[in-house]
Amino acid sequence: MEILAAVVIISQLVFTVIAGAYFYGALKAQRSGKMVGSLESSKEMERMKKMREIRLTTPLSEKTRPQKLEQIVGQEDGIKALRAAFCGKNPQHIIIYGPPGIGKTAAARLMLEEAKRTYGSPFTMDAPFIEMDATTLRFDERSIADPLMGSVHDPIYQGAGAYGAAGVPQPKEGAVTKAHGGVLFMDEIGELHPIQMNKLLKVLEDRRVFLSSSYYSSENKSIPKHIHDVFQNGLPADFRLVGATTRSPEELPLALRSRCTEIYFDGLKKCHIKQIAQEAAKSTDMGCEIDAAEKVTCFAANGRDAVNIMQTAASVAGMEERKEIRVEDIEWVVQSGRYSPRMDIKVAKEGEVGSVNGLAVCGSGGTILPIEAWAKKVEKGCGELKVTGIVEEEEIKNGQHTMKRKSTASSSVSSVITVFCRELNVDIRDYDVHINFTGGVPVDGPSAGAAIFSALYSAVNQKIMPSDIAMTGEVSICGRVLPVGGVPMKIEGAIEAGAKRVIIPRENYQTNFSSMDVEILCVNTLDEVLGICFGETSEAVLTA
Repeated sequence: MEILAAVVIISQLVFTVIAGAYFYGALKAQRSGKMVGSLESSKEMERMKKMREIRLTTPLSEKTRPQKLEQIVGQEDGIKALRAAFCGKNPQHIIIYGPPGIGKTAAARLMLEEAKRTYGSPFTMDAPFIEMDATTLRFDERSIADPLMGSVHDPIYQGAGAYGAAGVPQPKEGAVTKAHGGVLFMDEIGELHPIQMNKLLKVLEDRRVFLSSSYYSSENKSIPKHIHDVFQNGLPADFRLVGATTRSPEELPLALRSRCTEIYFDGLKKCHIKQIAQEAAKSTDMGCEIDAAEKVTCFAANGRDAVNIMQTAASVAGMEERKEIRVEDIEWVVQSGRYSPRMDIKVAKEGEVGSVNGLAVCGSGGTILPIEAWAKKVEKGCGELKVTGIVEEEEIKNGQHTMKRKSTASSSVSSVITVFCRELNVDIRDYDVHINFTGGVPVDGPSAGAAIFSALYSAVNQKIMPSDIAMTGEVSICGRVLPVGGVPMKIEGAIEAGAKRVIIPRENYQTNFSSMDVEILCVNTLDEVLGICFGETSEAVLTA
């Protein structure tokens, strides 16, 4: 018995020693791991500190970024509309349309700051401005990670932490919740994934976002109260959406547009580009020849282009140890950067036979659309009609079907021919007719009808068309001039091109047109158009 007891005692001692050695080794390894982790963390912190000490010069685009709404050039109407929709007691959701580089994002940031200072505004001084880009916003169909709407970190996934070990799902806030009480700015909102778009519209209606997880149970008492509250009542998401897009309105979902106030920012004119270029030159601490900024306006399509051209030109001058930006510096930058000239169509100094200044909307602004017509009498009934220029064919998508139809500009030519033959008692088949849309501008829409009619009348009758007149208006086969869209922008384009008189349909007239620096002539019929342009009417022509 004594021997057996001794064996048991020895066995217990051996086991105790082994267990002690094991736990000692584990403790030592843990301490060693902590020391190694602490050492690695210290090294990383030191590396991050050194990285943060490295600073490059402030980019010129940041120096020239507007700090006040008044510094956003060329968008007076857009800023006024934005202020009206956003700075009142009940701010609206907003979509801002316009080409890139004209100040949409800057306007949204600054407008929130102004709204905070406006009496009666619901925005508090700490209202957040959360900015996201729809083109880079990732979408996960499994909803494991959703930076826009928020997601749930289920306990089965790595890194679930203490809650995960207890089998508790953890809600993660998305941008819609981070923007609660403030603004969610969505750049290029037209690029948002359709499923994300539908989720966003639902949040705009409910002003909260609901998350779900198969690991959540309302009966599970081990789940903390705040997580129960999130799953049962949702995360708060009461914000105002400001979306910016370079797309046209018809490309955005109607469900989104119906929930938002739509505001349009115009493309920058040459005077605005010049102002931005001059401010950029000042920010480089260099002088600038007077003609250098003017040269930039011939190539820069927007504010970013103007700043980039001026910054590169300043670098060229600096390398040559000069303190002034010259015209040749701008020319070199334009050549090396392969910048295309801005479309800058001006009215002719003298009138010509068959040449008419039509009006069109190109991008987000109006412009002159030169239309030429040539006519030659041939053997009776042997004439041919030719239409050239960029005349677009329209593509219409309807569900799963895609249809193509004849350009409405080409259809407008057909309508004009019908009216021309009936009103003037002329058989166009007795003439070879060539109608040309110049300028390289894609043409669609019926608004060129009045201009086509005038050009054809001028060509057939060999009468000079006045060069200071520009016109727009659809032509009906009964000889009426019908209203068209985009008339304010077209008038602005006519003024910039140097036109002195603008013919528009009478139904398009607005009282604010009287303040424009051009004579507005309203017409109802083609007879009135002929009277203005040539001092004639169709009745006078028939009598002659």
